[in-house]
Amino acid sequence: MLPGGVFSTRFESDIAILRTRMHWLLLGLGLVGVFTLPLYANVYWLSWATKLVITVVAVLGVHILTGLCGLFSIGQAAFVGVGAYTVAILTSDYGLNAWLCLPICGLSAGVVGLFFGLPCFRLRGFYLAISTLAASYIIIWCIEHFTSVTGGYIGKGVDPLTLGGIDFGSRGAFYCLAVTVMILCTVIAKNIQRTATGRAFVAIRDNELAAEVSGIPIFRYKMVAFFIGCMFAGLAGWLWAYSQLWIAPYQFTLLDSIWFVGMLIIGGWGSTAGVFMGASFLRLIEILIDHIAPSLAGAFPSLAREIHIALSLILYGLVILLFLMFVPNGLYSRWEKLKTYYRLYPYSFSAGSS
Repeated sequence: MLPGGVFSTRFESDIAILRTRMHWLLLGLGLVGVFTLPLYANVYWLSWATKLVITVVAVLGVHILTGLCGLFSIGQAAFVGVGAYTVAILTSDYGLNAWLCLPICGLSAGVVGLFFGLPCFRLRGFYLAISTLAASYIIIWCIEHFTSVTGGYIGKGVDPLTLGGIDFGSRGAFYCLAVTVMILCTVIAKNIQRTATGRAFVAIRDNELAAEVSGIPIFRYKMVAFFIGCMFAGLAGWLWAYSQLWIAPYQFTLLDSIWFVGMLIIGGWGSTAGVFMGASFLRLIEILIDHIAPSLAGAFPSLAREIHIALSLILYGLVILLFLMFVPNGLYSRWEKLKTYYRLYPYSFSAGSS
């Protein structure tokens, strides 16, 4: 449903993402607001925004793998760990340039994803999810027990990131870098949907048998989806390593992988905009928990940590469950309905009947 008076005379304009001057204006204002956040945000909100940006990059990988191709994965956090440990090992032990490690982190996580994606040739649905669950445990076990390389349970550190005279060790500078990487990943993910590869992903997701009969090489495209999805996780791992400057196995848990999928459910399957909506929604709930937990823990000071963890699990799980029950298509579908209502006004009754 396009705004009134907007029509296309060329195929390029028909498939364009930004079609009106208002779209470009809103994009420009949004970018200005995002990049100027360090000027007026305090340390808490800047750290939260940086964590959100890194989360979006990781969930974009889940969007490619699960939202587009229909390959259910609950091991994304482990692949983020692969990217993080790749940059830590290469820079600390081998003295490799940190910026050169950015594409290497993506490639390393993608290659590991290919290895664990091999079972997708014979597995699908719940059984494929279990195989990615095994990948999560195997990767974390290797990180914990190859202590001479990874540092084991203690972890491994990285030096602050620099480029020329710019010190990315400061929160503001690193936030702007993370946003830049996120924008590039978003452009890549959005354009993958519009290519023949993206259409093949969607065909496999909707009906694998029909896609195979149509001549789509199922296994090849599944492996491509695993590689791309895990590559995004590797890039998120690079960002995570330099945002924390110290990485350890407990930072890449199975629970994080489940929340990544939950963000996709909340935002809406198969939508790049839904990734942003779902990630922002759950991260805002995290802020709510940070404000509620201390008041609840006041009555039981000795159980403060347990109350915070339990409240996180209960609220996250409850929110995902409610979305599955009442908004199964996610926040993006509601946003689309709102836009349709606005564009049809004052004939908004047509939006309900369409």
